[in-house]
Amino acid sequence: MNIHLHNLKFFSFHGCHEEEKLLGTDFEVNVDVEIYQPERIDNIHQTVNYVTVYEVVKQRMAIATPLLETIASDLISQIHIISPLIKSIFVSIKKINPPIENFVGSVGVSLKKDFAL
Repeated sequence: MNIHLHNLKFFSFHGCHEEEKLLGTDFEVNVDVEIYQPERIDNIHQTVNYVTVYEVVKQRMAIATPLLETIASDLISQIHIISPLIKSIFVSIKKINPPIENFVGSVGVSLKKDFAL
């Protein structure tokens, strides 16, 4: 079973350049959480609550950090604490319109980590 939180939008001050730290920019975060699935899920305690995952992402994205790699790693560590049912976590973070001359698009990182039960 996979829980998806996709296209989460945040305005933050992440980056190494002074311009990014002062002006901020838009970010998009995607999170996929794979859980060990019992035969049938009919109780919130048998899964990972996506509201809790969102709150973790929202709180971490509010902390200005130079590198997206650091944020991705922190998110995986913090999400993993939520439940012993988590089998793997995938996180991607895009910086929309980074301050690169004549550049249109986004840059980003992604990280996946598997966990033993």
